[in-house]
Formats: sequence, C-alpha cells, structure tokens
Amino acid sequence: MSSPSSPAAPDAPALDVAIVSYRCEALLRECLRSLRENPPRGRLTIHVVDNASGDGTPDMVEREFGDVRLTRNGDNVGFGTANNQAFADGDAPYVLVLNPDTRITPGSLDALLEVMAAHPELGMCGPRLEREDGSFDHAARRSFPTPLSALGHFTGVGRRRRSGTLAAYRAPEVESGRVDAVNGAFMLIRRAALERVGGFDEGFWMYMEDLDLSYRFAEAGWPSWYEPSVTVIHAKAGTTGPQRSPRLDAAFHHGMYRFYRKHYAPDRNPALNALVYVGIAAKLALSIVATAVRRALRAR
Repeated sequence: MSSPSSPAAPDAPALDVAIVSYRCEALLRECLRSLRENPPRGRLTIHVVDNASGDGTPDMVEREFGDVRLTRNGDNVGFGTANNQAFADGDAPYVLVLNPDTRITPGSLDALLEVMAAHPELGMCGPRLEREDGSFDHAARRSFPTPLSALGHFTGVGRRRRSGTLAAYRAPEVESGRVDAVNGAFMLIRRAALERVGGFDEGFWMYMEDLDLSYRFAEAGWPSWYEPSVTVIHAKAGTTGPQRSPRLDAAFHHGMYRFYRKHYAPDRNPALNALVYVGIAAKLALSIVATAVRRALRAR
C-alpha cells in the first residue's frame, strides 16, 4: 500500500504492518487513512486481522481499503495470536505492530526505520506516544515490572514521582535511547530478531504480551529503543473503552500472573511468589467491584 503520488523508493526498506481489529470501525478507518497519507519511502504492506468483530469493521476494510490484506477470524483469538498470523504472512525486513487506535504522523515511519538501520543491534523501537489532547502517554517507554514498581504504578504513588523504585514502571529516567520495553500500540520490530526469538506468546490472550516479547528480546540480546523525536497519536483505550469488561479485567490480571510466573517466579522464594499471586487476585477482585460500582452509579 503506497501513496499514488509517492512510489516506493527502490533503496528503502520494505515494511509489513500488522493491525488487529475488534469492533473499531471508525478508529481503524482513521488509522488506515493515516498510513495511506503518510507511507514510508519503501514498499508498505498492511495486514488487518479481524477478531470476529461482527459489527462491519472488516467489511469497511474490504470496501474502502482494497489494497490491505484482510484476515477474518471466526473467533476472537486474542491480540498475540492474531498478530502472529500477520507475521507469518509477510517477508519484509521490518514489521510494525500497530493498534487501530493510533494515527501515523508525517515522516514518522521513515524516521524510525532510519533509527533501526543505524543501530543494527536493536530488536525493536517505539516513538513518543501522545494522547488526543497532546499529553504524553507514559506507557510509550517502560521498565520491566517488579512487585514494587507495579505496586507504585497501580496505587498511583509511582505516577507522582519522577524517579525511584516505585516510579520505575514508567522508566522516567530514560529521555531517549535504550529502554526495557516500548508499548504494544506501536512496536517497530526487526524481522531477523523476530524469527530468532519468536512471535507473541499466545498464552497471553490480551495484555502483557508486549512486555513479554520485549523481555524475551532483551534476554536474547536484542534491546529496545525509545525515540521521542518521533510522535504518533494514540487514542488510549480507544478500542477497549475507559473501563474494562470483566473478561478484559480477568485477561489483564492473568497477563500479570503469567508474566511473573514465567520470568520471575522460578528464581524467587516460593513464599514471595505466593504473596504476589494473592496480591494479583486481590487486585482483580477490587477492580471488578470498583467497575461494577461505577457502572451502577452511572446507571442511576
């Protein structure tokens, strides 16, 4: 998919874009339009994998963006599995995992591809993510979570601090450069690294699979890079809504549990592991109750 007025440059790297959609017709339309209006210089192939939206989202893609590859899944197989389907269908040296609630800005794709070309040791990179109001989305750069940093983040204490253990989840000390992880809303990945490390762990139905992939990349010697000179718009929670459904809430906390059990638990004290698991379960219970109360108050 290339702009008719801007044919692909033969010396520019090709790019495959993977977008997973679920009941997001309007957002996905704007995302695809932004790609159409701001393509990279090289060949661009876009693959939308629809997770059984049932609301006309894939029909819109087929009707308005005929040059986009479209896969219609019969079930909602999850974020990681759907992205892996798109990965397997491409062959470009770079792969962009892109959420449908993002909008590409002029020059952003070429700028990040140049970063990757200049740093062949990098496995992936991500831009500064900005919300619709221009504010910074702190999830654009992250450190790998620990029990203390997660506690600081979810209680809000860490979000009010500029540094320290409780604030570490947001990687506030990183202005630019290497970082533990970038956000799954926009992950520009080197395919050579992806083929060595593997795609998303499909045991994460939704949430935490981006952190897991970044963790496995780092373990394999493929670091991530945060590039704040490039900005992409992110309508955060645009596809899930401001409040998670019980199923999404359960998936979020299961992702936390799976990440900890997979990467941390084997090397830690069983008593500490049990305490972490109880804490995750308690947080899930509180989250479900709080969401139910908010919905009841709105209904009244």
